[in-house]
Amino acid sequence: MPGEFDLIQRFLACFPRARVPVGPGDDCAVLAPSKGALCVTTDAVVEDVHFTRATFSAADIGHKALAVNLSDLAAMGATPRWFVCALALPRDFPAREVSALGRGMAALAKAHRIMLVGGNFTSAREVSVTLTVTGELSHAPITRSGARPGDLLYVSGTLGDARLGLQHLQAGVRRGVAVKRQRRPEPRIALGKLAARFASAGMDVSDGLAQDLGHLCAASRVGVELELDRLPLSPAVRAALGPEGALRGGEDYELLLAVPPSRMQAFERACARAGQKVTRVGVLTQEQTLRIRDAGGHLLTPPVGFDHFARSSRQSRPDD
Repeated sequence: MPGEFDLIQRFLACFPRARVPVGPGDDCAVLAPSKGALCVTTDAVVEDVHFTRATFSAADIGHKALAVNLSDLAAMGATPRWFVCALALPRDFPAREVSALGRGMAALAKAHRIMLVGGNFTSAREVSVTLTVTGELSHAPITRSGARPGDLLYVSGTLGDARLGLQHLQAGVRRGVAVKRQRRPEPRIALGKLAARFASAGMDVSDGLAQDLGHLCAASRVGVELELDRLPLSPAVRAALGPEGALRGGEDYELLLAVPPSRMQAFERACARAGQKVTRVGVLTQEQTLRIRDAGGHLLTPPVGFDHFARSSRQSRPDD
């Protein structure tokens, strides 16, 4: 395996030179933010937790590592600007795969106009990619704590596809829409910036709608009544998991948004004009409980989403 600095150069070659005062190669990056406030987030993807090398290509790993961080910026309504990458690799990790990982990450970075400005390489027993990303705000951020009783609850895209994709990968299926949603989630940056004009609160859906909705309600001190039959599901997810299974599906990286009733029509019109799919799935309530009603109006027991410390591994967990 080539030396550390050879690997660094191989990885950096995948990215355009960052247009910042000081970029990769020095002890720190030096950035020149505009007048907007900065959003900063960090997240990691770790082998045998978020992916396995048997089912993800190196390019998939690079894409997903950046996508999950960009999803946090989308949830705040921020415009992506810069990121740093800490890459830990086994000593036998092929040099060509370092380039492939970089290319997967760089393609998504280019699509969202975010620049790599620094990072670190180290050896480890398993592949781990930790990113810290920054975005800029031209408005107040969307937070989890601004929702009020009576606000309408929306979710973007479709739910449960990533969970179904994980099941397919565990069964040896390597292609298909659900597999792509698991390997290469798409952060909803454009929707996040649009929603900042309308939403009172929001977050991204990473650990399952039921669990993440609980976080939003706790932060805003509200409850919710969720209509199970309104959940947006693909035909494949509806057949394989059903609505209750989709509620528990992690890694969708869709946006969950609370919108005041007075802004509902304007929000839906703006989303339609921008080609952003959103579905109204419930309403927030004064009573701080999660109530889920099925198509017949019956109350269901809320399912539990994914918890990193409740199970040994996301990718190796049994189907639940």
